[in-house]
Amino acid sequence: AVVSTQSTGRKRMNSNPSHGPFHFRAPSKILWRTIRGMIPHKTQRGMEALNRLKVFEGIPAPYDKTKRMVIPSALRVLRLKPGRRYASVGRISREVGWKYGDIVDKLETKRKEKSAAYFEAKKKLNALKAKAEAGA
Repeated sequence: AVVSTQSTGRKRMNSNPSHGPFHFRAPSKILWRTIRGMIPHKTQRGMEALNRLKVFEGIPAPYDKTKRMVIPSALRVLRLKPGRRYASVGRISREVGWKYGDIVDKLETKRKEKSAAYFEAKKKLNALKAKAEAGA
């Protein structure tokens, strides 16, 4: 996948490179472009669907408080045979030239520390509530 991406990454329109084709390097934009290929994006319905799609690197502020959902049928453990090779979009992006992976990793570790502290406080509060209910 990386070899094919490297060969297409340099190809632009000779006369005016701003006319495309555009080869995105950020993982969110790669995912956005992949999903765009699965949608009839030239119709009104497809454009509206694509406008509703939101993609981010990491988990930004308003969404870090919401409950995460998992699609079981899409889990790598269930979809791939053991021993099969796989690639993460983040790793491919870094190999292609995305420069912000370290910054996103740093922000994600900060978010996870905050989340862990919040969860510990919540567990203590729930334990106190259970104790109060048992005493009453």
